[in-house]
Amino acid sequence: MKPQSQRQLRAGELVRRAVSDILAEGHIHDPGLAGLSVTVTEARVSPDLRHATVFIAVLGQADVRQAAGALNRAAGYIQKQLGREIDMKFTPKLNFVADESFEAAQHVDEVLARPGVQRDLDHGDEDE
Repeated sequence: MKPQSQRQLRAGELVRRAVSDILAEGHIHDPGLAGLSVTVTEARVSPDLRHATVFIAVLGQADVRQAAGALNRAAGYIQKQLGREIDMKFTPKLNFVADESFEAAQHVDEVLARPGVQRDLDHGDEDE
């Protein structure tokens, strides 16, 4: 995958902040979001700035995919609000997806905490 340009990175951060603010206002009333605390972790914008993939995480044990589905249902409303908040030539079409990087990091931590792995890591330190 080609790295994002500075322009894409700036636009992505602008979108991330604005979508976070829109969600914090609490005007989205979807049963899939009831009682959930949604965090926008990243927004990646396409090279033409017309599409944005918005990564979200949910606090607690809630289903982040369910929350992403609810936000995708409300994407038209969020996009309309986004157009009012940001100063870009085009308002990007939004696609919400679950940010699974936290789950992956937690899995790596669990693997590293296993006694056998700890033993191997400790022996590796002694060899140096």
